[in-house]
Amino acid sequence: MHLPLNHIIFKHVSACAKAMHVEAFVVGGWVRDQLLERACKDIDFVCTGSGIELAERVAASLGNLNVHIFRSFGTAQIPFMDFDFEFVGARKESYRADSRKPIVEDGTIEDDQKRRDFTINALAVSLNEANYGELIDPFEGVLDLERKQLRTPLDPDITFSDDPLRMMRAIRFATQLNFSILPQTLESIAKNRDRISIVSAERIADELNKIILSPVPSIGFKLLFDTGLLPLVFPQMAALHGVETINGKSHKDNFYHTLQVLDNICPMTSDLWLRWAAILHDIAKPATKRFEPAHGWTFHGHEDKGSRMVSKIFRQLKLPLNEKMKFVEKMVLLHLRPIVLAQSIVTDSAVRRLLFEAGDDIDSLMMLCTADITSKNEVKVKRYRANFELVREKLKEVEEKDQIRNWQPPVDGLEIMNVFDLKPGREIGIIKSAIRDAILDGDIKNDRDEAYRFMLAKALELGLKPVNNIAKD
Repeated sequence: MHLPLNHIIFKHVSACAKAMHVEAFVVGGWVRDQLLERACKDIDFVCTGSGIELAERVAASLGNLNVHIFRSFGTAQIPFMDFDFEFVGARKESYRADSRKPIVEDGTIEDDQKRRDFTINALAVSLNEANYGELIDPFEGVLDLERKQLRTPLDPDITFSDDPLRMMRAIRFATQLNFSILPQTLESIAKNRDRISIVSAERIADELNKIILSPVPSIGFKLLFDTGLLPLVFPQMAALHGVETINGKSHKDNFYHTLQVLDNICPMTSDLWLRWAAILHDIAKPATKRFEPAHGWTFHGHEDKGSRMVSKIFRQLKLPLNEKMKFVEKMVLLHLRPIVLAQSIVTDSAVRRLLFEAGDDIDSLMMLCTADITSKNEVKVKRYRANFELVREKLKEVEEKDQIRNWQPPVDGLEIMNVFDLKPGREIGIIKSAIRDAILDGDIKNDRDEAYRFMLAKALELGLKPVNNIAKD
């Protein structure tokens, strides 16, 4: 079998390798994705000499492009026209038991293919004159693509013990491609799962994020749970699993509920952090679970405790501790609010408060809450969804009328201090909070004149008077 090599890079690599008297091949993901008819912007090249020297020659032939060299790994990278080209010399690898850093020796293309993680990633295409474009498939990777299965080139115990990150990669590929993992390979992941401890949190998080961004992420999380990897890499999520029964009363399995919410939200958004919010929305349910004889199982305050758990989980997984984390915290904290509104009469006051707290993230919050409707009772689901539409309409109506989203007080703390000749203190906070609550409750309009008059009245209750009896500027 021959593959078409249409990109300009292949002729340049072929010519440069010939000048160096070495063999060159395109390998791995690009070859796999060509056969699967998937787009791929990362192209990996292997040569039987120095990958760094080949990269430098190719960069020069393409017009003196920049080359990023990683000498400790023997690799080089060239960014070019939305593509990333990576070059490495063919090698053999062996690993120490306590490290993912390999002992590397020069090798042949066959050696390089043997050390690949899966047969579908061990495919190579020749860039050499004698057989240019020929597919080299020593482990029947094409057959595995046709069968939609993942299998390791060597004994899976060797593959996973040598590089434990490959266990996460197996599950990630199975999720992204909707492939099955061969039973022997899956058993090996479970057998070698403790080896994941030598992999950095950053690498694990990268694989988790790729699973989460897949079309149906629950595939990956079920595999992580079934192989025993999930309790090792994300114990808080694994703790959601299980059902307890007392006096004949049970609660739903929050692990599988969470996976359903995650799958539900995926058709609505590709936002990684909103998908993380779906994963974490009930994360504190194990910690807040209580049995009350009169009511059954309760999880009071799980939204507040869950929001406070987010930063610890982000630190543990080495996820960004920035506005992305704060967004997830906000979503977890507020995720019950629209649901409560949908269960009762929707008042303007309740909608104003929700808009005030959610701000520009209100649409994301509504997506999360819609995904959180997972009851098996179709009548109940239909009623919730109808009520949700009423909440959406009310949100739009109140926002247009009162402009509460990302609300700024019409009278701020500095003006209060100037009017009453005050220094910073509790009185300012009391007046500001009273103005805010009066607007959110609909007692006064979101208007400077009404807010100013309300400020004067509230200040009078506190025994404060304007300087020189000036009632207004």
